[in-house]
Amino acid sequence: MARRSTKLTHLSPAGRVRMVDVGDKSVSQRQAVAAGRIRISPQAMEEVRQGRLAKGNVLETARLAGIMAAKRTAELVPLCHSLPLEHVEIEIRDIGSGFEIEASVRTTGKTGVEMEALTAVTVAALALYDMVKAADRTVVIGDVRLLRKSGGRSGLYVRREGKVKSP
Repeated sequence: MARRSTKLTHLSPAGRVRMVDVGDKSVSQRQAVAAGRIRISPQAMEEVRQGRLAKGNVLETARLAGIMAAKRTAELVPLCHSLPLEHVEIEIRDIGSGFEIEASVRTTGKTGVEMEALTAVTVAALALYDMVKAADRTVVIGDVRLLRKSGGRSGLYVRREGKVKSP
């Protein structure tokens, strides 16, 4: 794997913020997978599982919010490039005390989609929070992290998870 530079590419030599110039980069297929967790009270989890929350289908609303957020990442994160996304998939798994959210994003381009995957996870978690807050104000969102990325000059990155703490 290529050695990563410690140089901050979003800063000019004079220390000014700038968008990275990707004009000379090669086009390649880029993919990123990110995950995060949301902890919800047992009572609220039971209401979600039984579909009893007044706002409707909690999980499908969160999934749609994550997909929409991935597509709009460049509008939310100031120095991100606008990317034509080819695929966004959001998986939401019941982990007993809440949900594990995983986003997979893919494009063919000159820059990666890590920020899109991380944004998708975060906004899906926020949508879940919004949907259950009437039943549980103690919801905790956390452990948002990049799990895997591929493509580009830096090649493959796979997170070594070890034991992950719940939020």
